[in-house]
Amino acid sequence: MNANVNPQPEDPQRATRGAGHVALIGSGPGGADLLTLRGAELLRRADVVITLREPAAEELSSFREELLALCREDVSVVEAAECGGDINALAVEHAREGRRVARLYSGDPFFGCRGAELVAACKDADIEVEVAPGVSSVTSVPTFGGIPLLGDDVAELRVLHARPHSGKDVDWQEAAASDAPLVILGADAHESEPLEHRGPGFDVVCKNLIAGGRPATTPVAVVRAGGTTRQTTVTSTLARLVAELKSTDAKNHHVTAPALMVVGSPVARQSELSWYETRPLFGWRVLVPRTKEQAASLSEQLRNHGAVPEEVPTISVEPPRTPQQMERAVRGLVTGRYQWVAFTSVNAVKAIRERLESYGLDARAFAGVKVAVVGDATAKAVRDFGIQPDLEPPEDVQSSKGLVSVWPPYDAEIDPIERVLLPRADIATEVLSAGLTDLGWEVDDVTAYRTVRAAPPPQPIREAIKGGGFDAVLFTSSSTVRNLVGIAGKPHNTTAIAVIGRETEKTAIEFGLRVDVVAPKASVSALTEALAEYGAAKRREAIEAGKPVLKPSQKRRGRRRKL
Repeated sequence: MNANVNPQPEDPQRATRGAGHVALIGSGPGGADLLTLRGAELLRRADVVITLREPAAEELSSFREELLALCREDVSVVEAAECGGDINALAVEHAREGRRVARLYSGDPFFGCRGAELVAACKDADIEVEVAPGVSSVTSVPTFGGIPLLGDDVAELRVLHARPHSGKDVDWQEAAASDAPLVILGADAHESEPLEHRGPGFDVVCKNLIAGGRPATTPVAVVRAGGTTRQTTVTSTLARLVAELKSTDAKNHHVTAPALMVVGSPVARQSELSWYETRPLFGWRVLVPRTKEQAASLSEQLRNHGAVPEEVPTISVEPPRTPQQMERAVRGLVTGRYQWVAFTSVNAVKAIRERLESYGLDARAFAGVKVAVVGDATAKAVRDFGIQPDLEPPEDVQSSKGLVSVWPPYDAEIDPIERVLLPRADIATEVLSAGLTDLGWEVDDVTAYRTVRAAPPPQPIREAIKGGGFDAVLFTSSSTVRNLVGIAGKPHNTTAIAVIGRETEKTAIEFGLRVDVVAPKASVSALTEALAEYGAAKRREAIEAGKPVLKPSQKRRGRRRKL
């Protein structure tokens, strides 16, 4: 992605179009999945993207990366926080040069942001402009916090912006006089803000509301980093809020901005209605030692449980050094050499499929051949190719050993062909091959692909692995255990270790790891669910013991501070 602030002129076709276009895109409160479809489309079209300027954009950098991932690879990125000049003038200048400019805003461009100024600048310059409204933090963040703003018992709501605007301050006396719930933006005195734009601070807001007549016992909540997996909600009263916030911040585990404050009766239902922060793996940073392609479904399931997955490849899949074996195997499939084909991995399915397609063949090459698979992911890959597996291991023994246990012995009277094709990795074990041989079958054990150890991850990732920065690590095979330890070191002893089966558990123990979670069956879905159940159990234990709910990484940090 090109980070050049002043990109070179575009192709001649673009240059002939005349003036460009400016799009103001509301990006929501802090998660790319809340971006509107129109906002996503405008980002995909953009030649230049001007990023968020708010402090949250610096602290929640993953949000920025998620948004930029929607753009073309050749998009030019202008960092608003580093831009010393007039951003609106810069956007207009790019548009005049024929480029499509996308300017990102937190929440909605016209609600608590200065989008109106950019629209006015575009109008003055006769530049085409569009506003893609976003999900406003005013309504969405309380929802993420479990606070219902307007219901049958609440007929009025007031929204206040606590930071000074054009020299005007909030009339706290007037705000306190009504019983209407208050939603207050900008109350936090964030140090990154210029002094003249800095909020008054929660202590000042609480004192002003009490002085204006609101009872000191009025329920109040502060939701910080709302709508992200770093969200924290602190509930208290006007008299006790500052003390509760200090107690929370003493653990030093929380993003403190942006913050939204809710005052009034709706806060009383927060503990009853909290749904986001109570997810079993909420905020857990989970290491997935697989490539992005392999980890896609696993990472999505983790996100559904509130986790923050981070994919780190531990192996690189490469073609075999010599193609002759695979060429003979494909010819054998077509000419009826095999009675069975056994797939033990998605990569094996992919290797055979790609080889067949390179010859202009498809799933019909498997006509008359029986297919066996190990693992749910492998079975899915086979079905996606248009083939229904004939044989799978028992659900509780999804391994080569399990497949051997259900494989029929060779019978010359009923089996017309005695040969089995076994396309595998170059480092695969001999369990399946030896087991089939013992059953009387002839096995063509073919190297379909090679697995080589991936390059070490960046230094910050290695430090997080060894230092306890991750809350959990998921191991989907014995090789992922060996390779992760080899390229990055052993995970910290407070990190939860989850493995896909007993063989992987055995390998993890051999490397000195304490295994906390073993999936009941060899599938990534079962592994994710098992980790979620583990997280939920730990949460229940903490609540029943009257202790704060902490992630594994927080427990590690807490102990070090006490020492």
